[in-house]
Amino acid sequence: MAEQLHKGLEGVLVAESEMSYIDGDAGRLVYRGYDIEELARGASYEEVLYLLWEGELPTADELADFAEPMAAERGVTDKVLTTLADLAEADEDPMAALRTGVSMLSADEPEGDADPQNSDAARRKGRRIVAKIPTVLANYDRFRRGEAHIEPREDLSYAGNFLYMLTGEEPSEVAEETFDMALILHADHGLNASTFTSMVIGSTLADVYSAVTGGIGALSGPLHGGANQDVIEALLELDDSDMDPVEWVKSKSEAGERVPGWGHRVYNTKDPRANILQAKLEDLSAADGETKWLEYTTGIEAYLTDEKGLPEQGIAPNVDFYSGAVYYKLGIPVDMYTPIFAMSRAGGWLGHVFEYQSDNRLIRPRGRYTGPEDREFVPIDER
Repeated sequence: MAEQLHKGLEGVLVAESEMSYIDGDAGRLVYRGYDIEELARGASYEEVLYLLWEGELPTADELADFAEPMAAERGVTDKVLTTLADLAEADEDPMAALRTGVSMLSADEPEGDADPQNSDAARRKGRRIVAKIPTVLANYDRFRRGEAHIEPREDLSYAGNFLYMLTGEEPSEVAEETFDMALILHADHGLNASTFTSMVIGSTLADVYSAVTGGIGALSGPLHGGANQDVIEALLELDDSDMDPVEWVKSKSEAGERVPGWGHRVYNTKDPRANILQAKLEDLSAADGETKWLEYTTGIEAYLTDEKGLPEQGIAPNVDFYSGAVYYKLGIPVDMYTPIFAMSRAGGWLGHVFEYQSDNRLIRPRGRYTGPEDREFVPIDER
């Protein structure tokens, strides 16, 4: 009997992990045993990164020993900045610029010749990568806007420093808190395509720069990382129309088009991360008095779930449905949404690589051959 084919590895267990757990029926996401809502509301991204890598929440001293050296690694060399400026002038896609920038960081890695099986060295390298990604992204965006680069600040949080470099101004408390929460919510989510890609690369004992660069490549695909950008572009279309949210959704349905940000491969109910970001969108709207993005998103959700219920749209909103509006309220350029996803998820990629390499086995699946058999070779002068 032929072995069963699982296209896309659907339903196939390929590894064990203690990092994150998803209950799709209950709409629950857990990092290392902690509910995502508790972490998002009570911890910082740096604390969650420590949790994902080390297995426990840090004490105050442990967090300082982890976060302070990482903050000190935020700067990048002039060579990297020059390359980013060249990419900006060429109008390179931000995800491609990030991929190139992260790959280039390895040239200045002080432990470049470390044994690939040295887990402590791999963690130090990973910390440098995570520290520098915001600097790469923020300065790339500044260059393409014709603005001078900004040096990172060690006295700001990971989230606050990125927003500062991006805008040139220290963020408000609600903006920093919201962005920090968004980073936590996107830090890990099981063996998605980009995480699995990073694990496959890590299983070869390639260095962590290669693993993160590969993860960025996987995330750049439109079937994986671009949904939050699709959502805000759809909401901007609604904003430019003369329709209210319900009329707009009806027009989309009649045209056979989907509303982006609905349904999920894993969740059979509302994505728990969407609930959290919806609450932060409410906070941002209350802070600046502009409520239309909140009205658009909640109006669409109310219609699709309570009044109409279109099964082809998916059961409920996923995280992207609200993250797009949140990022827009924070003043982040639309085509930077997926790179920000990568900035957050890089910590999860690295955590899975560290975990898998602790009991490593080269990932090497098989494919079923379906081509011709027993063909007779004919030399080229006889064809």
